[in-house]
Amino acid sequence: MLTDFEQKRYEWQMWTEGVGEAGQEKLKNARVLISRGGGVGSVVAYELAAAGVGKLVVAHGGNVKPSDLNRQLLMTHDHLGQPRIESICRRLNDLNPLVEIEGVGENVSEDNADELVEKVDLVVDCAPLFPERYAMNDAARRQRKPMIENAMFDGEAYLTTFVPGVTGCLRDLWPEPPPTWKREFPVFGAVSGTIACMAAYEAIKYFTGIGDLLTNTLLRCDLMTMRFHRLPISSSIPP
Repeated sequence: MLTDFEQKRYEWQMWTEGVGEAGQEKLKNARVLISRGGGVGSVVAYELAAAGVGKLVVAHGGNVKPSDLNRQLLMTHDHLGQPRIESICRRLNDLNPLVEIEGVGENVSEDNADELVEKVDLVVDCAPLFPERYAMNDAARRQRKPMIENAMFDGEAYLTTFVPGVTGCLRDLWPEPPPTWKREFPVFGAVSGTIACMAAYEAIKYFTGIGDLLTNTLLRCDLMTMRFHRLPISSSIPP
């Protein structure tokens, strides 16, 4: 049940058709894993915390660097040189102390993916490296958990949602890492933040049941030209 304060805090979003108090209670009971709190993951986490998702598990290793600060909105100047996960948890708790934040000071890998995915109901992939993304994808598939996949490069971004028994998975979309993929790439926070907000709303739709999910569909966004394309993904369901 929602408390009186929660009803006041989330009142405006509960006015959304199909949400109401029942939908907000579903968000309150939801648990989400977010890989990385970087340019994409920081905004996904921030928006889901603001929306009242009950528990967020955020995994991100390393310390805050100056080059993080143009886009990683949970990192702050006063935290330079200190663990990123401390800055992430502090900012999310400041925003919404009603949400349980579990910070993991390491990136997702084959060693920890199953344990992390087991803690949640939904995974949001915001990692830049394909080994990390594959590890999370494989764990989600083994545990029959949905995964929202989103990423960006320069002025382009994409988004899709994988649901076990309904869609394929990341390995069906990219059997191998693209040969042109780079660890470091041009990025404005406005681009990573745009696709992150859309990914956060996919998660909200998944839990509340409103709207249509991007299942078997890849949304490609070119923010340079403001062109958006929906591309069908094979609907064949793997065993």
